[in-house]
Amino acid sequence: MTNQLPTYPIETARLYLRPFNDGDLDDVYEYSSRPDVTRYLPWDVRSRQQTKEILSQKKNRTSLKAINDIYNLAVVLKETGKLIGDILLFLRSVEFRQGEVGYVFNPTYHGRGYATEAAKVMLQLGFETFNFHRIYARCDPRNTGSWKLMERLGMRREAHFIHNEIFKGEWGNELIYAILEHELRAKNGREK
Repeated sequence: MTNQLPTYPIETARLYLRPFNDGDLDDVYEYSSRPDVTRYLPWDVRSRQQTKEILSQKKNRTSLKAINDIYNLAVVLKETGKLIGDILLFLRSVEFRQGEVGYVFNPTYHGRGYATEAAKVMLQLGFETFNFHRIYARCDPRNTGSWKLMERLGMRREAHFIHNEIFKGEWGNELIYAILEHELRAKNGREK
């Protein structure tokens, strides 16, 4: 499923994307401990110890080989070296070359286009490095920032599920967005 992984850090105009390391604990804890960050995520606010345990897992999420494997990169501001979020690719189907993109960012840095900048890189990696045919993303419809990001990426809304699961003790709704490999190539002006 994997071509050659990129050389790290991956550089964008304002960001570095790289694997996590032990020195990231303070920055990851800064946003993992916030209720406004975890409201629409499948996990709750994390203690420093829980964040340390999760960071240990994040450090090992560097390839996609089997269903539900996670490829996880830290998003770091070039200017300051501050880790402001993380971005993920999940392998959802080998047979049908399906992936899922996800992201978590420190709200202190919202509204500046950093998530869009990082997510564009992950979509490109998903198609070019991991050979996906389709990448999708999911969110609660109340998470306006998340679905607006998906739309900025050129993803299409494919579904709006109503009460499809119990989420944090209540019935939850879910939006599904997706983009195909050839759609992203066309959007970027790189038809094969």
